[in-house]
Amino acid sequence: MGYIFCARPRGGLKLRATADVRRNPAKARLILVRETATRIVGSMPAVPRFTFICGPDDFLVGRAGQERFAALVQAAGVDEFSREIVSGFAANVSEVEASINRFRETVQTVPMFGGRRVVWLKDVNFLADSVTGRAEGTLKLVEDLQALLATVNPDDVTALVTAAPVDRRRTFPKWCEKNSDFALVGGEGEGASEALVGVALAEAKALGVRFAPGAVDLLVARTGLNTRLLVEEVRKLAAYADGPATPPGGGAIIEEAHVAELTPNVAEGDFFETAEAFFGGDLRWTLAALHRHFFSGGDARPVITALQNRNRILIQVRALIDSGEARLGPRGLDGLPRAAAAYAGRFGEAAGEKSSFNVFSQNAWYVGKLAGGGQLPTLRQLIDNQLEFIAAFEEIVRRPDEQEDVLRDLAVRCLT
Repeated sequence: MGYIFCARPRGGLKLRATADVRRNPAKARLILVRETATRIVGSMPAVPRFTFICGPDDFLVGRAGQERFAALVQAAGVDEFSREIVSGFAANVSEVEASINRFRETVQTVPMFGGRRVVWLKDVNFLADSVTGRAEGTLKLVEDLQALLATVNPDDVTALVTAAPVDRRRTFPKWCEKNSDFALVGGEGEGASEALVGVALAEAKALGVRFAPGAVDLLVARTGLNTRLLVEEVRKLAAYADGPATPPGGGAIIEEAHVAELTPNVAEGDFFETAEAFFGGDLRWTLAALHRHFFSGGDARPVITALQNRNRILIQVRALIDSGEARLGPRGLDGLPRAAAAYAGRFGEAAGEKSSFNVFSQNAWYVGKLAGGGQLPTLRQLIDNQLEFIAAFEEIVRRPDEQEDVLRDLAVRCLT
């Protein structure tokens, strides 16, 4: 006896014999194959209706969006009248509504001469964990945006949405991840540094130069998470390195010394020279750096802050080295990830925050450079330094007009 599969109301399968099948078993097998194939095809995911690019860094997301938009325009073969860019930047709920309404009108507009259209909703910032992003009105409007994107016909409209930053705990980003051509650009925490290294290397390649070992890590450490500054610094360094000494037939090389000489240490502040001289154990250089700082109208408090920040890191580094948990190597502080697995939990909710209070939030290569820049003091010396910094701060409160003298005395006590 032959059987065919029939769909039940709740999606299950049941067997049902038919007279026609009983007379022709071969037909039963044919029907079985056809019905099974129909169910398999029906369960397959549809072609993505739109493209969604997001990430924590608006600069990286914007660059990726620009490249994807150009590729989509070229693939669709549309002219300038069939492409549209809508700004998704909004400072309040009213601007969110206006932005989504403009996007809806653009997506639903029928071209005068037919053909496909490419629409880009760019610089969306109302998906972040912000006052505007958390507003009840915004959440309702985002639901409307989701409903609109769910109805986009990719045969008629190619839709691109770029957003940064994005609170990925919410429903809409999760829905986009499942129902769109989804791309996450950049990263957070340690992933953010890796993403920035990739940006620097890509920019250098586009300029026809390359980094010497260690140079790109130092560059990222000095520019912090400022992607725009990173790109501009790569361009500056490329112009400097691409000189008469460039080897024939080979691209210029950006050396670590170039970065140290030309790139300001924005991540640590404008007081890098004083901290570098102090922890290098060079009293003469430290006093000269302090003189230059105060001669230009500087204040003592940020200098002390920079010294304290680095000293905090070095205290933790020295403790890890003395305990055998880590050691200084050519690639930085070896063993830092392993030690983080054992001790990072002690920092509680602050474990994921980048701070000098938490050595595990720092880049292992950068920490190694800080510790290896000079002879690493003993743990006792570092603790004494920290106490001296506190005493100097209290002294500045008492003698606000003699800040340079207070810091000069601090340097003499610590370095002699």
